[in-house]
Amino acid sequence: MIPFLEVLLALPFLAAALLALLRPRSRAAAAWVAGAAPLLGLAVLGWLTPSVLQGWIVRGEHAWIPHIGLDFDLRLDGLAWMFAGLVLAIGALVVLYAHYYLSARDSAVRFFSYLLLFMGSMLGVVLAGNLLLLLVFWELTSISSFLLIGFWTHRQDAREGARMALAITGGGGLALLGGVLLIGRIVGSYDLDAVLASGELIRDSALYPWALGLVLAGVFTKSAQFPVHFWLPHAMAAPTPVSAYLHSATMVKAGVFLLARLHPALAGSDLFFYLVSGIGAATLLLGAWFAIFQHDLKGLLAYSTISHLGLITLLFGLSTPMAVVAGVFHILNHATFKASLFMAAGIIDHETGTRDIRRLGNLRRAMPMTSALAVIASLAMAGIPLLNGFLSKEMFFTEALEIRGHAYMRLGIAVAALLYGIFGVAYSLRFVYETFFGKGPRALDREPHEPPRWMKIPVEVLVVLCIAVGVFPAFTVAPVLHAGVGAILGAAMPGYSLAVWHGLNVPLLMSLCGIVGGIALYFGLRRLFDLHAIVRGSLGRNVFRWNMDALYGLANRFTTRIANGSVQRSMLLLVLAALAAGVAPFVDSLGGGALPVLRAPSPMPLLGWFLWLVMVACTAWTIRLYRQRLLALLVVGGIGLMVSMAFVFLSAPDLALTQLLVEMVSLALLLLGLHYLPPRSPPERRPARRYRDIVVAAAAGLGVAVLAYAMMARDPSPDAASVEMLARSLPEAYGRNVVNVILVDFRGFDTFGEITVFGVAALIVHALLRRARMAPEKVMSGGPVKLPVPADLAQLLFPLTLTVSVFLFLRGHNAPGGGFIAGLVLAVPLLIQYVIQGAASVESRFGFDYIRCIGIGLVVAAASGAAAFLFGVPFLTSGHLELELPLVGTLELASAMGFDTGVYLVVFGGAMLILSMLGTIRPSRTTVARLGVIEPGQRSTRTGELG
Repeated sequence: MIPFLEVLLALPFLAAALLALLRPRSRAAAAWVAGAAPLLGLAVLGWLTPSVLQGWIVRGEHAWIPHIGLDFDLRLDGLAWMFAGLVLAIGALVVLYAHYYLSARDSAVRFFSYLLLFMGSMLGVVLAGNLLLLLVFWELTSISSFLLIGFWTHRQDAREGARMALAITGGGGLALLGGVLLIGRIVGSYDLDAVLASGELIRDSALYPWALGLVLAGVFTKSAQFPVHFWLPHAMAAPTPVSAYLHSATMVKAGVFLLARLHPALAGSDLFFYLVSGIGAATLLLGAWFAIFQHDLKGLLAYSTISHLGLITLLFGLSTPMAVVAGVFHILNHATFKASLFMAAGIIDHETGTRDIRRLGNLRRAMPMTSALAVIASLAMAGIPLLNGFLSKEMFFTEALEIRGHAYMRLGIAVAALLYGIFGVAYSLRFVYETFFGKGPRALDREPHEPPRWMKIPVEVLVVLCIAVGVFPAFTVAPVLHAGVGAILGAAMPGYSLAVWHGLNVPLLMSLCGIVGGIALYFGLRRLFDLHAIVRGSLGRNVFRWNMDALYGLANRFTTRIANGSVQRSMLLLVLAALAAGVAPFVDSLGGGALPVLRAPSPMPLLGWFLWLVMVACTAWTIRLYRQRLLALLVVGGIGLMVSMAFVFLSAPDLALTQLLVEMVSLALLLLGLHYLPPRSPPERRPARRYRDIVVAAAAGLGVAVLAYAMMARDPSPDAASVEMLARSLPEAYGRNVVNVILVDFRGFDTFGEITVFGVAALIVHALLRRARMAPEKVMSGGPVKLPVPADLAQLLFPLTLTVSVFLFLRGHNAPGGGFIAGLVLAVPLLIQYVIQGAASVESRFGFDYIRCIGIGLVVAAASGAAAFLFGVPFLTSGHLELELPLVGTLELASAMGFDTGVYLVVFGGAMLILSMLGTIRPSRTTVARLGVIEPGQRSTRTGELG
């Protein structure tokens, strides 16, 4: 069976990876690749549509981390189908629009990669069949939206808006995590079907108020509800295609989607009714009122989005079946008219050079087609009859008047609904009148004109939908609405009519009052006040800035006290923390716990004593020479060599080879670092500090020795993990090298996390050093010394070590070797060439892109692990294949080799990136640094630079 849901979810991520890796030079090619993902996704979704419309739930179930309840379960019901359609359809239109919107200076590859990452994250949210999986994609939407909002990195407002959005929605994500964990504890499962079927159990639990509050915190922060609504207007610093996408079908809709998704489980209590309806009503009115006074077109639309999100939240808070119908209907309507309005605002900005209403006006003459489209979409936003916004607004008015059992809430919601109608018409009228009519334009940077033909196509499609739904709702939106509502209410779905005319009734009267009142309010404000002179500050932004400044100040004070640039202090705190963690179990044993029973020590052969004596001698000599940094480093290398020999002595060749290679690379790394340090370390100013360090070092060394002895001398248990891994390595993982099998199979997920951390660390070193300027401790006179013989030998050595590296990699599953060792083996000859010939010479011949190597390695590792899903087994589950080849014989292949390939690339790329950056630090610009005369007192203790 074809895994349709898996393909649907993977398409945006695969397209993003393809763009990021191939980096097509043609902007049109990048747009085609980006547009292909949502179009193919719509084709897959169309194939599944008949099943969904018949009421079936399409599933894709895969075990991931079952012991914590996290399964990679995908679930497509009517609600997920509706949202997936919005995400993909509007996403395709945004890609087309963005191709013409982005300037030649903007990186189309980077933009579309971020957009596709966000699209895939949002699809993951709506398709997730497990609450923990939903949470994973929820956080991915926060991260990808941060990248999109801050796309224009040269603009301060973009950077600030991105940080604000990430901080607010990230904090809400943490709250949502707590709520999901509480729901899982109540229900006993994170499976979405089990949660949705346990509504009464959840509401009857004593943990329900806490779970509800935490989940709603995540919902409200994501959907910009009061009082954390302020981040959304500041996200308008993003490019307009991003704004159109985030505000219509994705980012801010994720919150109301989760509210709809968990409605059967959480709704039905007075706490839910008052909390959700109250927050929704407050957001509804505040957003609409503030929208009237915005001067930026996108700012006005942003506050109107806040208001409409409040309307949807309020409807779900009312919890009646018809209120749910109205909420889902308005999600669809808002997506169409708001996406078209943002695109129209972007066209105006693109063709006039400004979005400031005060400089616009009378654009209907220069841009008649764009004006007509924007006016129709604005009328839909205002809820004018024969447009889609009118129908859901009428439903809202009806539900506001039919609240039962809450008299004060009924009155308050009814008044809020009427005010919403008035305010909505007022800000829509300001958008239309002051942009396309009246006087103007004023002092524009360019002559207004219509955009390219294809740039208007997405707006035209959406406006046609607004008209079609408004005139023929039963023939256009009815099946979609029925599927979405049916997934929420199930058998409780009410009968309803989508007719345009319901006769003369109170909701129609409220609509008419809203239209007349909105027109009167707008022109009354124009007459009484100079709207162009009103500048509103953002209280939320100021509070956020104050909090961030206070947080940064606290972090700075903490950092100054704890990590003030002194390596000695950092090491002291690290060792003390490790000592505390190591002593804790022994303290527990004093209270009645039992210490492990240890075997008597075995006699050690003469070779073992010799290695031990050399190691002790090197350690003592290091203490003696610690002030002479170069000599101390060489002696420490001797300790590492003896540790490697000890591993050989204890029959651990994998560990010995790894230790030896790490010693070689680390020695070169430290030698490069010594170039920027004085040859001798300064003496201690206080004797007490020396004695303190002796005590701490002795305690740490003794503790590690005791721990190592306890691990090696304890009696082996039949149930020990080591015994089980030895027994299962060959029959289940098809590998004779147990150490490598543990790394790439049994504990493969840990290894994946470790190579990710290693890759991130290498990228951080690159970011810190690529523009760094540091002064070497001594500048040698004359030019660089040429070493032709070692240089030739190093070049001859490279093919040999490459062969050895490949050999170690291929044999790693059944003999000492593997990706980690092979990556370090390949790095050593290149390192030697860097030292002998210089970075410029090596990189001009080999042309390695270490950053891309790290990225490809992580992608290969993730893809090889995810391939297990295609066979219905958990992530990183190994497979095995035996091939009979002529002359070669039996060739055994394990799928873990693909994962090990990723490890190989990440280790090699990360190690070489760090070493190459340390070897290519540019010299300081100071005269003293160029002369090479440096006094120790002139050097900063924190940065190593000259004072």
